[in-house]
Amino acid sequence: MNIEVNCEYREDLIATVPVSDLATFVLAHEACPKNAEVSISFIDDDEMARLNEEYRGKTGPTDVLSFECDGLDDEMGEGRNAFPDMPFELGDVIIALDVAERQTARFGTTFEGEMSVLLVHGLLHLCGYDHIEDDEAEVMEAREAEILRGWAQERGVDLSIFGEFNGPGALVRGEH
Repeated sequence: MNIEVNCEYREDLIATVPVSDLATFVLAHEACPKNAEVSISFIDDDEMARLNEEYRGKTGPTDVLSFECDGLDDEMGEGRNAFPDMPFELGDVIIALDVAERQTARFGTTFEGEMSVLLVHGLLHLCGYDHIEDDEAEVMEAREAEILRGWAQERGVDLSIFGEFNGPGALVRGEH
């Protein structure tokens, strides 16, 4: 898997988070092909607000946006293993660092924990998950929680860095 991490804003902050390792962990758990490519970018509030307005028609910055390229469940996805030497461009995840930092207090997370939650959330969107309908949200949130539990166990960190879990393992979060 090829994970490209782009961070020209507050690089010191993101250097403390194992972004590539977590992305690889998530994509492996989602059975993404070995030739999958993902771009992960970290930006400021102004750029996120611009993207949020342009692509979602919403004012102000959001925490994470995902832009799918070759979907796992579309025509490209069906043939993803036929050409293992060709890149399978899963898509882009964009995270607003300032929003993530503010959310640590709101959700009782550490910065690494909040970044992990947002990255898992964004990557699951690239893998076809969504949360528009309540039943879809339950599935996605349960999968997020399952992956974060596995990640915490692998890293030997306490699950509390990700914030509060409720229901059948879903994270407590607002609308994304």
